[in-house]
This record gives sequence, structure tokens and C-alpha cells, in this order.
Amino acid sequence: MKELDPFILLAVFQEMLGPLLWILLAVAVLGLAAFAVLLVREKGLVSRRLVRSEALGVIGGALALVLMAKVSSSGFTDAAGPADWFLIALVFGAGLVGSTILIYTVAGWWVACRRPAGAATAHMTRKA
Repeated sequence: MKELDPFILLAVFQEMLGPLLWILLAVAVLGLAAFAVLLVREKGLVSRRLVRSEALGVIGGALALVLMAKVSSSGFTDAAGPADWFLIALVFGAGLVGSTILIYTVAGWWVACRRPAGAATAHMTRKA
């Protein structure tokens, strides 16, 4: 294979994940859209929520590794070269970042839905 064809990658991921591929893609697209809307609505990041989301994102990275081990025909003991370990680190990083964004978004919308409409950005405009 001399060229990297996205359709071949799509076929490989479809074979490995089955219908879970489309569920994961839908969650990723909808989660990023909700994250973007939340950022515009809150006019920035809330640091306390971000730190908590990052801490919980480590669990998401670990779950990404578990999913990788389930859908592949090899385990972590089969990783021999630097490319294998780089791929494992890449999967963990993608799971960490993706779950951090999703947790931040869910927590942000949870707070926004429970707060009265007039107080949506009151916490951002407090004077010190």
C-alpha cells in the first residue's frame, strides 16, 4: 500500500468496530458541536470544570485502551517496537482528549440547564 486512502481506513475500522464505529463518530461530532456552542455561550472555559474533566479523562484514555485490546487481534504483550508503543500512546491520548471534551461539555450543559436563564453568564462577570 503506497498511498494512504481514507476509504480503506474506513473499511478497516468498520470491520473492526462494526456498528460501534458509527456510534462513536456520531458521539464525537455531536459532542464537538455541543462543546463549541457551550464555549460561545459561556464566552470561554471554566477552569474548575476543565480540571475535573481532565482528571476524569484519564479514565476515558484507559477505556480507549480496553476498547483497542478488544477489537484488535493482539494484546499489550504483543507490542514490541516503538511504532506499537507509539500507537498505544496515541490511542490513550485520543481517548483522554475525547473524553475530557465530552465530560466538560456534559457538565457544562448540566449546569446551564439547571441555572435560571438570566444567570447563564453571571459567574463570568463577577467583580473581584
